[in-house]
Amino acid sequence: MHEHLTIISGRAHPKLAGEIASYLGIELGRVDIWNFPDGEIGLKLEENIRGRDVFIVQPTCPPVNENVMELLILIDACKRASADRITTVIPYFGYARQDRKDAGRVPITAKMVANLIVEAGADRVLAMDLHAAQIQGFFDVPVDHLYAAPILDEYFAGLNLPREQVVIVSPDEGSIKRSLHHLERLGSALCIVDKRRSSATETKQANLIGGPIKGKIALLFDDMITTAGSIVGAVNVVHSHQTSRIYIGATHPVFCGKATGLLREAPIHEVVVTNSIPLSEKQTFPNLKVVSVAPLLGEAIKRIHRNESVSYLFD
Repeated sequence: MHEHLTIISGRAHPKLAGEIASYLGIELGRVDIWNFPDGEIGLKLEENIRGRDVFIVQPTCPPVNENVMELLILIDACKRASADRITTVIPYFGYARQDRKDAGRVPITAKMVANLIVEAGADRVLAMDLHAAQIQGFFDVPVDHLYAAPILDEYFAGLNLPREQVVIVSPDEGSIKRSLHHLERLGSALCIVDKRRSSATETKQANLIGGPIKGKIALLFDDMITTAGSIVGAVNVVHSHQTSRIYIGATHPVFCGKATGLLREAPIHEVVVTNSIPLSEKQTFPNLKVVSVAPLLGEAIKRIHRNESVSYLFD
């Protein structure tokens, strides 16, 4: 397997790429990336990849535009270096929330970015927890869409929380399906927070559907935490019903603006996220726990390289 497999990392998250390579027992492919004085990105592949099966690890997290452009240039470099197959490994796909026209005269940017990746030369895409599953259809190449739920569930199962005391709380109506998957593994009941959006950036949570949850352990799951306004609003509603402990599980810790401060001050026992996005020191806080998705991505890469089924990893 290893003789023809190459993993290359952009600058977005080299630590995760290194963990994936370590899981597979290989070294990261050597690539030199720099910025010219005017901000343009330059790079050079420092080893021969002719005829190789190349996987480019690059989440398009903030700075989104810089990382998207760097991914496109990496794809082009690999294509021109005669790689046999190029797979883009995108643990976090930026622009995913711009996946539809919800008003007049607005773009569908997620589709445009997907077009750019395919046109640059990507032969397939490996993504994780896309904001909307239908984004897979935006790519005109095969897409393997993984979920971090098994990784999060494994962590919470390891806490040995009494199942009869655990309530899975959906932070909004759109997260019910995700919450039901976690309920099968971890909880005994499901509640839903009634969220009303007052503007593009503001939401209001006031009611809890289901219960009672007094004295229970509440677990809230979401695909990403960006400004943390919605999830903290849901936490406050749950806390007002006198739960004993509240945990949050999320795949993508985007953590923009005041998110870190809101999470730090909220009545949350622990916030559990994955390392799909690198976190700076300023974005961390005492009750934040980061679990690695490198084994999940590494196993998917190994199976794609061997032309084996990866369908069981989708569950």
